[in-house]
Amino acid sequence: MAAEKIKIFDVAGNKVIEVEKIQKSNAEWKKILSPEQFRITRLKGTERPFVETCPLPPKGQSGIYQCASCGTDLFRYESKFESKTGWPSFWEPVSPLNIRLEPDNSMDAQRTEVLCARCGAHLGHVFDDGPPPTGKRYCINTMAFKLASLIKKGKTEKATFAAGCFWGVEEVFRNLKGVVSTRAGYTGGTLRNPTYEQVSAHKTGHAEAVEIEYEPDKISYTDLLEVFWAIHDPTSLNRQGPDVGNQYRSAIFYHTPEQEKLARVSRGELEKSKKYKGKIVTEIVKATEFYPAEDYHQRYFQKRGITPTCHIPQLRKKN
Repeated sequence: MAAEKIKIFDVAGNKVIEVEKIQKSNAEWKKILSPEQFRITRLKGTERPFVETCPLPPKGQSGIYQCASCGTDLFRYESKFESKTGWPSFWEPVSPLNIRLEPDNSMDAQRTEVLCARCGAHLGHVFDDGPPPTGKRYCINTMAFKLASLIKKGKTEKATFAAGCFWGVEEVFRNLKGVVSTRAGYTGGTLRNPTYEQVSAHKTGHAEAVEIEYEPDKISYTDLLEVFWAIHDPTSLNRQGPDVGNQYRSAIFYHTPEQEKLARVSRGELEKSKKYKGKIVTEIVKATEFYPAEDYHQRYFQKRGITPTCHIPQLRKKN
């Protein structure tokens, strides 16, 4: 009899693929798994909290947590958060296709069990006390997964821009080919570790900004500058669209003398072009301490699966 086939999402290929479900006897699983892995994944056990150490990717790399039994992609490292429960926690799987949820009424409690969709391995449970945007906490046993698919980065550099509400600014830059990572945050002010409320009160001097890590052999700083000028009005002082305040000012925070030179040349060329009737008020200042914004501000639109509603125009992704 032909094996049953299912569809799962393959992170490496960034597409949905069809695979055969995996079915093995306990004797076969015992040959593949360690005794503790077998107890947890096949006998629905639970490891003790705060005992096992969750593997983390090396600095500068990202990774995928895969099923320890069959290698199915389960969770991205970026969706991991600290729940302080003693078990690794994630706010979403790589795809609903890759897991299976079933009611669990054992231990005199009503819970929802999380299993691997392909091999049926017990992974853990999911609860409704997680962070935005899903509000879910996928509480997963460390022994049920392995860290794989490390993504190595080439030589990278940083760029930091402020162009109004950082939600939309980050959404534009993170979609550019050659941009490795983006962070929404605060910079250019005086207060250490500011909060969104403090910055919004106009007492810290910080601007809402986006710190970009990019590969210069794939996208140049000049390319980034062109996008920066295109996504906002550089003649608007302390305001972009409906957002008003010095935190919404237009600014380029340079990290190297070369960036400063390119930024000043770029601004000069824009002024000479007479594209704008008003004076360009964009600041060009040396980058200082960058403070990442609260988690719910990071990849704001992507997390919520909605189209950006900020005043920033939509640009075509660079190929």
